Amino acid sequence: MTDLIACLSTGKGTWIEVSKIMKAAEWTNIYLIAPKFSMENFKHDKKFEFVEINPDGEIEDIKKIIVEKLKNRLDIDTAISLASGSGKEHMAVISAALILGAGIRLVSIRNNNMIEA
Repeated sequence: MTDLIACLSTGKGTWIEVSKIMKAAEWTNIYLIAPKFSMENFKHDKKFEFVEINPDGEIEDIKKIIVEKLKNRLDIDTAISLASGSGKEHMAVISAALILGAGIRLVSIRNNNMIEA
């Protein structure tokens, strides 16, 4: 099966897209890379786990946190959603997934269906 890593940070309407991607497939695990505000306010009926980051931190620090939290936990097939968050967060997520040996594919949503970007 496939794991999902999604940034859940800033951007008007981006939480809706992340929520739809979470519903669009049967994921083995869902990891949401998020700051404290998102962790306190995002709810979903699917099981998921937060990885708390400081979006104001340096890319290297964000990446280090992600690597530490997800080490030995990712499936070789890992979908990544970058609909939410900043470029800095996106670079940290992709870099961490590659360091952890995940084969990644970027996913998005169109007409309530998941697509590969």
